[in-house]
Amino acid sequence: MIDLAKSGTFRLGDRTVNRMGYGAMQLAGPGVFGQPKDRNAAIAVLRAAVEAGVDHIDTSDFYGPHVTNQIIREALHPYRDDLTIVTKVGAARGDDASWLPAQSPAELTQAVHDNLRNLGLEVLDVVNLRLMGSVHGPLEGPIELQFSTLAGLREQGLIRHLGLSNATAAQVAEAKRIAPVVCVQNQYNLVHREDDALVDTLAAEGIAYVPFFPLGGFAPIQSDTLAALAVRLGATPMQIALAWLLARAPNVLLIPGTSSVSHLSENLAAADLHLSEAVVAELDSLATVAA
Repeated sequence: MIDLAKSGTFRLGDRTVNRMGYGAMQLAGPGVFGQPKDRNAAIAVLRAAVEAGVDHIDTSDFYGPHVTNQIIREALHPYRDDLTIVTKVGAARGDDASWLPAQSPAELTQAVHDNLRNLGLEVLDVVNLRLMGSVHGPLEGPIELQFSTLAGLREQGLIRHLGLSNATAAQVAEAKRIAPVVCVQNQYNLVHREDDALVDTLAAEGIAYVPFFPLGGFAPIQSDTLAALAVRLGATPMQIALAWLLARAPNVLLIPGTSSVSHLSENLAAADLHLSEAVVAELDSLATVAA
């Protein structure tokens, strides 16, 4: 039996959540677009995650679009009192499955209402402003208009807490001058370490850091060291990558995603994997090699 409490807990807004959560992006069809091949399997994964102790689910209404949130509602509504659902706004999908910016006040407001409707909620726990940036990561630029729009919706009672996704340290600082920020969700993993300083800064401020692409995303980490460690520890490379993130800082919350119940169990088992200081040092060396 996996004990997610072993991964620790962290305060996310007004809730304390297990640091090992679940990301729902893969529940939509191929390319995060359209219906999944097996809707019942997607529902089963969500229910298995919650039964295993996951109390933090990451989603967005532009997954599908609308599809993932509708599956979450079908699988889990009415929601458990201790379940925190975090969503994102700031993007839309074209008819050709393209990812389009949707950052105007009207588009952000509509996205919040779409999330409320499709999730079956009267108020959203956490809404991240997803900044489009580039394929290589976030880009500097003002975000006052976008974040102020979400802050206004928070004041209306439609959102409890706000966060950022794909943001620079300067944009996080700008957002905090407008309204409280409870989490930052950026690309970060064993070799993609540009946010090292930001992770530590947010930890000192009690703000959650939520990494995506823990094993490299579209360009998976290729490392003989990681593969050898996986064999030596009797774990998968993904489990080691997740365990390293848990060891990295106490404010790191994980949202590994999958559409398979067996793969879900494999990911969650990373909460039970303890990495020695020597192993962490070996893994840290991967960033130096990659640089």
